[in-house]
Amino acid sequence: MEWSLPPELSWPQFLRLLRHPAPPVGWLEAAADLPDLRKRPILLRWIAQHPKSPAHLRMRLLPRLPWRALAAIAQDASAHPQARSHSVERLQGLWGGMTLGERRSFAIHAPRPMWEAVWKVRDTGVLLAFLAHPKLGQEPLCALLQPPLSPFQAMALQGSRWRESSLIAEQVLVTLDQSLSLPENGLVLGMAAPWIRTLSMEERLQAANRLTHPALRRMTRAWAAPLQEED
Repeated sequence: MEWSLPPELSWPQFLRLLRHPAPPVGWLEAAADLPDLRKRPILLRWIAQHPKSPAHLRMRLLPRLPWRALAAIAQDASAHPQARSHSVERLQGLWGGMTLGERRSFAIHAPRPMWEAVWKVRDTGVLLAFLAHPKLGQEPLCALLQPPLSPFQAMALQGSRWRESSLIAEQVLVTLDQSLSLPENGLVLGMAAPWIRTLSMEERLQAANRLTHPALRRMTRAWAAPLQEED
């Protein structure tokens, strides 16, 4: 295998070498010093996250990477553990300065340590993007569904792929139940309707027995009435 560098190698060939598990000693450092790599952060990503990159090189490159590259490293199981952890730290530092548009783009790529921060954003667009995250499962989402539920979260949930999940529906109802009693919660009782519809008649009755907010409890029990009449 020829371990040369651009311009002797084409950029696609160079990228393949960057992903090789065992480059020669010193080759990654030489690659990182290529002037043209300053305009190619995607390639710098592979050097920064490479398991064979020296720690000093990794720490020099990570601050130069945009959030997209950092998010990719943070979620890449093949990346060096230090590269993943430092990428998360960098993203946490960048999060406060991101524009709303950047946050909407970032939400669907957010690494798991940042899910709680993303979930608290008061913007339905950011939350809708986050709820489409390919690595977000039912159990992690249930863990995030804690009172107080914001109107932004409630609206995003209604427009998400989770509308068909009875497990999420039950957790949303419980969270709504606890949130409706809080002062200035901004929620309305009608926000519960889509989640009650998702449940079967038996599940509605079971959910009603867990609820404490009088109006929500009555509403959920009323929609379980056909089952009660059969009994």
